[in-house]
Amino acid sequence: MTSITDAPERAWAEVDLTALAGNARTVARVSGTRLLPMIKADAYGIGAPAAVRALAPLSPWGFGVATLEEAAALRATGVDHPLVAFSPLHPRQIPSAVAHGVRPVIGDTAALRDWIGASGGPFHAEIDTGMGRTGFRWDETGGWRELLSDAGACEGIFTHFHSAETDPGSVTVQWERLQAIVSTLRHRPALVHAANSAAALGGPAFAGDLVRPGIFLYGGNAGHRQAAPVVRLQARVVAIRTIRTGDSVSYDAIWVAKADTVVATLGIGYADGLHRSLSNCGVVELNGAVVPIVGRVTMDFTMVVPAGPCQIGDVATIFGGRVSLDDQATRAGTISYELLTAMGPRIQRRYHG
Repeated sequence: MTSITDAPERAWAEVDLTALAGNARTVARVSGTRLLPMIKADAYGIGAPAAVRALAPLSPWGFGVATLEEAAALRATGVDHPLVAFSPLHPRQIPSAVAHGVRPVIGDTAALRDWIGASGGPFHAEIDTGMGRTGFRWDETGGWRELLSDAGACEGIFTHFHSAETDPGSVTVQWERLQAIVSTLRHRPALVHAANSAAALGGPAFAGDLVRPGIFLYGGNAGHRQAAPVVRLQARVVAIRTIRTGDSVSYDAIWVAKADTVVATLGIGYADGLHRSLSNCGVVELNGAVVPIVGRVTMDFTMVVPAGPCQIGDVATIFGGRVSLDDQATRAGTISYELLTAMGPRIQRRYHG
């Protein structure tokens, strides 16, 4: 790892690829089956090519993305693993999916007919067992079951658990609905999968042939498991001033000094992924202490009150140190996924491990 003095003058993210691989090994060990790691949204903001490099030695079956564009970008970097694009296939996308060797996800009859007619190759069928989002409804027919039974290219069949962390009973219900569909097909697809991070970390009961871990790989807690931190989001102090008693800080004057107070300005704002909702309630780690964010978070800057001596160039950790990713997400009123994927293009990713 390069030293902090080599880091940018404003804000960046340290990404521990060893921790990423370690979290993946934990999922594989606990679930007892092969991995289909989710690397959509640029691997939850850390950088998909780097994530693939870190995870490839674990021999995953393939990788999951959200869109055909994401898959095409990975192919352009030389990734030759199977790629599953989890957005529903539209018939006009068939040529692109075929050209890039992508396994599309199919969840409606029209797309299924067109893919079969085009002899497009392997695909994965999505069954909506309760998410209410996309996929063939488990309790409806409409002729799709017959088509699916006759589709020799149906490599996988899957569903999405909607409440694996909060309602274990719902996982059982959804898994049974998926199995009921599988049992009606003349040929069982080779890959039956459903488990996200939380379900996979619950053991092999719902692991199927593949598990699809996402947030746990990137350092977010899942279920009752605490992930190893992967991302440390950091920013430098770019200005320091003493705010006099009664003076305010930042837009709307929502914080007013009750006494003369030293305030440090960090070179990071909501355009970089530090949520505006952390105004007056978030915290950061600065010079070994956890200190409060004061005033509105602005587009490019965030103000904090140091606990001790501070100078321009000192480094604050937004999350990934004494302030964890999940703790900061809770303070922001959101989830760890959003903090990671919100990191903007101005945030340089520095990989180590």
